[in-house]
Amino acid sequence: MKRKLASVVLAAAMLAGTLAGCGSTGSGDSGKQESTKTDDSEQGGTETEDGTQGSDAGTDGADEPASDEPVTLTVLAGQSTTDAGIEDMIDEALAEKYPNITLEWECVDWGNDFQPKMQQYLQSGLPDIMIGKAQDVATYAPQGVLAEIDSTYLDRGLDAARENVTIDGKTYGMVYNALYQGVYYNKDMFAENNWEVPKTQEDLQKIIDDCKAKNIIPFASHMVDTWSIGNVTMQFMMNDVFNKIPDWGDQFRDGKTSFSDSEEMKTAYQYNQLIFDNTFEDTFSTEQTDCDAKMVTGEAAMKVSGSWSIQNFLDIDESFNFGIFPFPNQTGDSKLIFEPNITVMTSAQTEHQDAVNNVLDVLTSDKDLAVEIYNYTKTASMLKDISPTFTNPSQEDIDKYASDGNIADVTLGNNQLVWGGFQEENAKDVAAWLQGQESFEDALKASDGRKDSSSAN
Repeated sequence: MKRKLASVVLAAAMLAGTLAGCGSTGSGDSGKQESTKTDDSEQGGTETEDGTQGSDAGTDGADEPASDEPVTLTVLAGQSTTDAGIEDMIDEALAEKYPNITLEWECVDWGNDFQPKMQQYLQSGLPDIMIGKAQDVATYAPQGVLAEIDSTYLDRGLDAARENVTIDGKTYGMVYNALYQGVYYNKDMFAENNWEVPKTQEDLQKIIDDCKAKNIIPFASHMVDTWSIGNVTMQFMMNDVFNKIPDWGDQFRDGKTSFSDSEEMKTAYQYNQLIFDNTFEDTFSTEQTDCDAKMVTGEAAMKVSGSWSIQNFLDIDESFNFGIFPFPNQTGDSKLIFEPNITVMTSAQTEHQDAVNNVLDVLTSDKDLAVEIYNYTKTASMLKDISPTFTNPSQEDIDKYASDGNIADVTLGNNQLVWGGFQEENAKDVAAWLQGQESFEDALKASDGRKDSSSAN
């Protein structure tokens, strides 16, 4: 795959100021594309005369191949909706600097298939490299199956990239990029209708009421994807539950609270009803791409989502003018949600540690590759001195929330209540409740019944 860099350079550095106000994140976004890739056809790249990659590739501390012997590394990649295709970019960059190394890719949907695959590999032996999310480190590092990431590569990342992948002083994941989550809104539509960005539920309801009066769908949604229901539910939980009660999950497991008894948690679940009542009638048969297209063409004013929607927005209309704000909570102090996304983990039992380190070297030192991946996925950089160059109309909003210290790291919620086996299953009951197949009380009781699967440990 040839490298494609956007032509318009982003004026503001995406995360330099942003992460100064961040706490600690990882959400329930899941990829929808699944493939298995074992392709050696692009491995014949050559190095430059000095053995490095060329113009912008960093060289400080870069590893050299331990030998010229061919090495094949196995990679399990749990992909989000934005990620399918980056494996080709990585292959190309790796072939240029380390032509003796071949990556044998197994690409799966992170939300549905990554955890089951990991459970299978725990029985037979992990792949050399695993690509998941920051929250996966909390699941697997305590089992002793992940290797520490060498500081040579960690030091090329932002300090905030280590926060949620470090356990007992040891870092087991390399966070590569980040997403933001909240309510995307059509800036032009808001301006035309004199709508102010809402901070409270009352503010939001006024916009919903005006939308209905003008035959505008308030929210675009694709509830056919239960991963989307799970994701937005965690957004709701972050601002109504975890930002108020950071250890809610521990209290839940200790029997001090429950989904059925917690007013805060019931409120978070009920926001799904608000979306359902104010979205497309066919939301349970609308796919994400169609949903995002309706948002871009003005059929809906807002969408509770994350940065993965930007890819679709700009593919449909590169001039689409959109912003982002936090979904308003009950107390009017919601924060924009930040999520470390692509996170590289390595096996403690790999027989090819030098080659694995060479892959980490390429990922953290090749600036051309990093910018290519960030532009393609429409995500934020977690590497030092590297920023994407795609035009992001919502960046102005992100910078504002960051400068005000109004950014919340969703890893807090995802580590308290894990995705695999818990959030994803809860989302299925939310879907059943919204479609009238079970009661709200039954959906809450079902979540309570999964207490034992709510923690990674």
